[in-house]
Amino acid sequence: MIKKLLIANRGEIAVRIMRAAHEMGIATVAVYSEIDADSMQVQLADEAICIGPAPSVRSYLNQPNIIMAALRTGADAIHPGYGFLAENAEFVRRCEHEGIIFVGPSADAIDRMGNKAAARATAIEAGVPVVPGSDGIVETVDAARVFADEVGYPVLIKASAGGGGKGMRIAQSADELEKQFVAARTEAAAAFGNDEVYLEKYLARPRHIEFQVLADAHGNAVYLFERDCSVQRRHQKLIEEAPSPALDEQLRKKMGASAVALVQAVDYVNAATVEFLYDTDSKFYFMEMNTRVQVEHPITEQITGIDIIKEQLRIASGEPLSFTQEDIELRGHALEFRINAEDPHHDFRPNPGRIEQLVLPGGFGVRVDTHCYTGYLVPPTYDSMIAKLVVWGEDRDEALARGARALAEMTIAPIKTTIPFHLAAIQVADFISGDVCTDFIDTHQIELDD
Repeated sequence: MIKKLLIANRGEIAVRIMRAAHEMGIATVAVYSEIDADSMQVQLADEAICIGPAPSVRSYLNQPNIIMAALRTGADAIHPGYGFLAENAEFVRRCEHEGIIFVGPSADAIDRMGNKAAARATAIEAGVPVVPGSDGIVETVDAARVFADEVGYPVLIKASAGGGGKGMRIAQSADELEKQFVAARTEAAAAFGNDEVYLEKYLARPRHIEFQVLADAHGNAVYLFERDCSVQRRHQKLIEEAPSPALDEQLRKKMGASAVALVQAVDYVNAATVEFLYDTDSKFYFMEMNTRVQVEHPITEQITGIDIIKEQLRIASGEPLSFTQEDIELRGHALEFRINAEDPHHDFRPNPGRIEQLVLPGGFGVRVDTHCYTGYLVPPTYDSMIAKLVVWGEDRDEALARGARALAEMTIAPIKTTIPFHLAAIQVADFISGDVCTDFIDTHQIELDD
């Protein structure tokens, strides 16, 4: 078993990983930037090392400094969390070179599945349905026009190396194609250092449904059911729920089996999320695979009783999964609300600042994952998410009622947050009925602005 774990991340996920490690008797090392010196991750860790100034490229993306921190403290493993270096194959290879366990997949698996065009080809080989798309990278506007003319508009231009909605553009017509193609490549180059893009037929009103998978080094792989992540703004998820209101048991098994087949096709080890688009014609298509733990992993934990972070640590230590697919039971319904330091009434404008009042909800079936405390200064440097409110109920109706109650109790002031947006969203009739697609916010903007 891992003896000492360095968490190469910050914020709520660093705290989440640290708590799991402590419960397992694993010592922890926090790394932090200068602006995060007073962060909760520093306060809770057994040891903490500053790895650089506030900019991510000089701290949380500074591979040599993080590796040196692990070597200086004697950490035998590194957990990357999500974001930053979580899907960086070069970093994994550096860990391996120094004899440090990387809590995640191999560099080869990241290379293969982290590149969206390569992942798409792998999915096709594994027999997993994919959205009609280009045959690999599209290098010129003329080639993009040929594809778009074949499948019809609108088309989606996607960065091959990216994620989080960056390097993604929709061309509604031939007149827009060149502008959106150039914009996607430019953004991809700036965000990922790789301007390669590929094209897909754009599905107008799909649901975004993803399956959590765990796989060990002994050939065992299971899926922990699905999460519906259809409430999004600019391809960034805001509300997630598990299980999806759209799936029946037969379809759930079919999609889960496809997710496992894809993971096994690349000899994947550790936690992965296979993301699908579920169309209005009840067909599902592979979108991408995330080779890391997800922000929304807590709702899967709530409906299965399985601690995904602990399983990651056990798998990384070489242990086999202690359960089979048949052992996993779906229990109740869970929702996650991402609480961001943003003003939803002004186009979700970031609103960093000092938290002077913090009231967190509690009670049966309520969980809050956060790194914030009264007096904490939310920096403008990083992602705006400051908390995740997770609620569980025996069924969806109870989970919704519990979510409304918990959101009403939650106070974070004086900074603006997305709490008012969530309170409005769960009162929309389509959300209450579970009829939610990725255009939910655009479709219901007037109701959400009230």
